[in-house]
Amino acid sequence: MRFRLLRRRLTISAPRMAVRSSLAWPLRWAVAAIVLGFCAAIGLWAFEFGKDIAGLDGGTKEELVRLRAELGTVRAELAEVKEARDQAQSVANTAGTLLTTEKSSQERMLTQIKQLETDNQTLRDDLGFFEKLIPAGAGEGVSIRGLQAELHNGNTVKWQVLVIQASKNAQEFNGQLDLSLNGTQSGKPWSAALPQGPQAIRVRQYGRVAGEFEVPAQVVVKGITARVLDGAAVKATQSVKL
Repeated sequence: MRFRLLRRRLTISAPRMAVRSSLAWPLRWAVAAIVLGFCAAIGLWAFEFGKDIAGLDGGTKEELVRLRAELGTVRAELAEVKEARDQAQSVANTAGTLLTTEKSSQERMLTQIKQLETDNQTLRDDLGFFEKLIPAGAGEGVSIRGLQAELHNGNTVKWQVLVIQASKNAQEFNGQLDLSLNGTQSGKPWSAALPQGPQAIRVRQYGRVAGEFEVPAQVVVKGITARVLDGAAVKATQSVKL
């Protein structure tokens, strides 16, 4: 019986045994953390030592300083390029504005030149026409040519008088133009002059005067007379019928 018991304890069929540590679990975690930290410190030291042996860390700090200096230089050059670009853009915008303004000014000048050429041609045509009105062998002095009058809307007389001097090199004439209308009102004779009186005129070769005259109601205008005055002297006169 004893032999069987001894064999059971010494063989596979012996009962299992459990070995338990006498340390508490917080103390176990602390010991494990210390061991892990020590292992990590040894590994880091080995890594740095290996870098020093292999020469991988040689000149890294100097290279970093150099790269930072080059980066600063590149940034400064980039800022200068950007500023120069902004200045060039500003100059380009100003030049564009000036070019647009100059183009508009040139267009206005061309329009004004064309208008002046048209006016000049009109004046030349008028001068040639008026010179043809001067009779051959006419003497010096002012005369009335082309007195015109029209009745509009039944009570407005629009008139126009052309005064010329026969001589091409005549001195300027300073005088007055007197205008009078005649007709009937309610069957009775009627006449009237310009409300503002004779108009001052200045003529070297020709002068044109025009205006309007409002006639009263029930007035029938039959004619109009124009006179050129030099003070109290009548230099020229002409009448037309309506």
